[in-house]
Amino acid sequence: MNKYIYNFLICLLILDCRCNSFAMQSNEASQMEVEAVTSEPKLLPAKPEFAPLKPHEMSDGQVQFRKVSVPPHRYTPLKKAWMDIYTPVYEQMKIDIRMNLKARKVELKTRRDTPDISNLQKCADFVHAFMLGFDVIDAIALLRLDELYVESFEIKDVKTLRGDHLSRAIGRLSGKGGKTKFAIENATKTRIVIADSKIHILGSFANIKIARDSLCSLILGSPAGKVYSKLRAVTARLAERF
Repeated sequence: MNKYIYNFLICLLILDCRCNSFAMQSNEASQMEVEAVTSEPKLLPAKPEFAPLKPHEMSDGQVQFRKVSVPPHRYTPLKKAWMDIYTPVYEQMKIDIRMNLKARKVELKTRRDTPDISNLQKCADFVHAFMLGFDVIDAIALLRLDELYVESFEIKDVKTLRGDHLSRAIGRLSGKGGKTKFAIENATKTRIVIADSKIHILGSFANIKIARDSLCSLILGSPAGKVYSKLRAVTARLAERF
């Protein structure tokens, strides 16, 4: 009986050893498979390269338009300066421009060879600045530089004036022979148009603010000498900053 038990225990030990060796072999095989899988380089898809969209493709091939109204008092100056306006818009900015005599509007549209879609808005701002009364030489800066703006306001926005009081305020803004207006323009590097009770300022954001503050002081009744001294202080501060 002891002999049978002894043989049975030996058989169990042999089976246990074989099971352990089989488990070890299977673990090694699985590790080798994992290593083989991880060692293979991952092939990523190639990075796509797209050609830049052309301006006429950005708007799904549709032509974009702008229309600028021509006031009656700017019709004759527009006729005289038409070629000065037409040449930079058509040849340099690659924008089509025409005068609609029936509707009395300047019409602008993009072309297939327009290099930048923003050129259309720049040209519209340029033509609009001319209609407000700026010279072509001054307004053309809107095509050359990005951070230029036109700001408009009326004298009544600052102070309600009527009759002779309004006329005197306009006189204070201009000065004798336009002296005050030119002094503000040169000090702030802006251009100012005074059309009746409307005032238009062309320049950068910071310079427009300085010019507007000076004009508002004159409207409120400050003497020109006081405005000049304040301007000198402000421009000196700006020169130190830059």
